[in-house]
Amino acid sequence: MDVKKIRELSTEDIIKKIEENKAELFNLRFSQATGNLEKPSRIRELRKEVARMKTIIRERELQK
Repeated sequence: MDVKKIRELSTEDIIKKIEENKAELFNLRFSQATGNLEKPSRIRELRKEVARMKTIIRERELQK
């Protein structure tokens, strides 16, 4: 997800997306441990996306 699109979302929506991404990360890590992971780069993409979302939430907190 692009940073511009993330910034357009409300804080509550961003938090929901973080939870969804973390659940997907858990499933991907589980697949990796069992040797069934098809796209290992997806783990890195999700981790970076979660970090971007957390950064935007933190920026909003500091603006208040």
